[in-house]
Amino acid sequence: MLAEASPETIDANLREARSHLQNARLADAEALCVRILEVASDNIDALYTLAVSQRMQRKVSAALTTLDKLIAINPGYGRAWQERGHCFRDIGRVEEAIAAYQRAVAHNGALVASWRILSELHDAAGREGPANFAHAQYTHLSALPPELLSVASFIQEGRIYKAEQLCRAFLQRNGHHVEAMRLLAETGMKFNAYDEAEFLLESCKVLEPENVNAHFDYVKVLHKRQKFEMALSEASELREKEPDNPEFEMLYANENLAVGNFDEAMLSYEALLNSMPDNPSINLTYGHALKTVGRQGDAISAYRQAYKVRPDFGDAYWSLANLKTYRFDDSEIAQMQARQASPMTALEDRYHLCFALGKALEDRGEYSSAFEYYELGNRLKREELKYNPSRLSKEMQLQRELVTPDLLEKFSGAGCAAPDPIFIVGLPRAGSTLLEQILASHSQVEGTMELPNIFALAFRLDRQRIVGEEPEYPGNLADLTREDVARFGEEFIRDTQIFRKGGTPFFIDKMPNNFRHIGLINMILPNAKIIDARRGAMGCCFSGFKQLFAEGQEFTYGLEEIGQYYADYVQLMDHWDVVLPGKILRVRYEDVVADLETQVRRLLDYCGLPFEEACLNFHQTERAVRTASSEQVRQPIFKSGVDQWENFSNFLDPLRNKLGPELAAT
Repeated sequence: MLAEASPETIDANLREARSHLQNARLADAEALCVRILEVASDNIDALYTLAVSQRMQRKVSAALTTLDKLIAINPGYGRAWQERGHCFRDIGRVEEAIAAYQRAVAHNGALVASWRILSELHDAAGREGPANFAHAQYTHLSALPPELLSVASFIQEGRIYKAEQLCRAFLQRNGHHVEAMRLLAETGMKFNAYDEAEFLLESCKVLEPENVNAHFDYVKVLHKRQKFEMALSEASELREKEPDNPEFEMLYANENLAVGNFDEAMLSYEALLNSMPDNPSINLTYGHALKTVGRQGDAISAYRQAYKVRPDFGDAYWSLANLKTYRFDDSEIAQMQARQASPMTALEDRYHLCFALGKALEDRGEYSSAFEYYELGNRLKREELKYNPSRLSKEMQLQRELVTPDLLEKFSGAGCAAPDPIFIVGLPRAGSTLLEQILASHSQVEGTMELPNIFALAFRLDRQRIVGEEPEYPGNLADLTREDVARFGEEFIRDTQIFRKGGTPFFIDKMPNNFRHIGLINMILPNAKIIDARRGAMGCCFSGFKQLFAEGQEFTYGLEEIGQYYADYVQLMDHWDVVLPGKILRVRYEDVVADLETQVRRLLDYCGLPFEEACLNFHQTERAVRTASSEQVRQPIFKSGVDQWENFSNFLDPLRNKLGPELAAT
């Protein structure tokens, strides 16, 4: 045993063990790693070095046991999966080796050895497409300067700050090196610095128009910036450069889906599946597209195929649960439980499985077990996000303090006069999709999606800030001119045109969190309608707690966090009612369920629309629905969902305490 177990001593011994390994003193490396692990049993570097030394001594069984321990501690450690691949390759278990190498590059795409061996193994098996793709990745990475290969590896391993420092230092010495610029843009995206990332990647495209990796990343950052029309144009151009590249075809399909070109997206997904029927990611994304257009049976088949190909694919199980109408059988639940408990399952798959198990067990009335899985899934996701609730509370406080009656009066009548938009705002899972489906059933109204444009405008007004710096928005609204707000409104109408396919005079934007920017909406679009989809606090908050969102909505992954957000929301909506009296129509979900026709007539009267029977029969309306409620709104109103939170009442004291007695009783 080591005489001293300080971090400095352990690091010194690790350096010595690596030196033994490099100089082929394998038994010495193994012995020293064993001694380190006696005092630091979860040291990842010691476990990794031990596994390598064991494999190189042909102790493959021992090496695999060591790797099992390592992967249990850190399932996302790509080098551990690569070493696992080496072990299986050395003992002739080729398909298991391929699977391990695939997991390795999924976690760390900069592992040159994994790409090289994948290319060789796929080629030997006669799989030309995967072999060519792996070889292209190997060739690209092999040509990188050593510093940039380290940068790429650091990014993949989550060491973003170190990657950024090394990349900036390289650029200072080497000027406009396109690959370094691309990698710096990737670090920027990790820090949500999308402005700089977009600029860098646009510059890469100008400097090296044929650099498809930079072009691919440019499409991704445009999508992140919610510039969907530009992203589709760039994806189409990229696809033309390499028509047979499955990654580019997938990107093209996804961008078509983003702008509502469903037929074109489906053609691409189906072509991809014809050539790669057992690709789990393609099956999953195809399932999402099928769900969006209402082909539920086909979506279920696609999701099932995804988890059959990869049994620990958490997102496939969650996607089935997220249909809200699917019921898992005993064998599926057993498989999910086994995969969730396995140390080999990656973090992302684990929390997807937890949310799916929560829904499956809730449907069976096993509420205590269901809550355990919901709570675990939320905790895992919360730890990954590192959400800070005070930031959003401060943001909403600034709206209450700075968006005053005087400010709004200053811009009265100055915005774009178009009456086209109907904004549905509120919290997720509060019934906004139901209200959208009711209104979109009217002949004069089109439902689109949760449009990003208001948030994008608020982001532009705030300008790029470093973490901790005071925000400029909404304080700088007072600095705008009447011409500015008119231009912003006209840009909104113009930029949302791509989402409007039906030619109706009115359309819906149902981005729930737009409630945080109602003052801005009123300034730029004074004739827009705004509907607050309100649901009782306990039901709304617990429904959000049960939901795993594709992205955003970080406030939902904790009972106290979502309770605070709901309280902030109510305060801000009260403020809007004061400074914009009569502007907003509040519709309670419980009232819609209790008396549909009365609430439908209220909605239509507020929007200035004549009554149409189709709005009562909203579940018969065929249209694309992208949210978690997509299957529920294709059914008649059901009352069983209103008070489902009461089944979990014994577990919800943290939520009650954060809401306070008055809100908790609403």
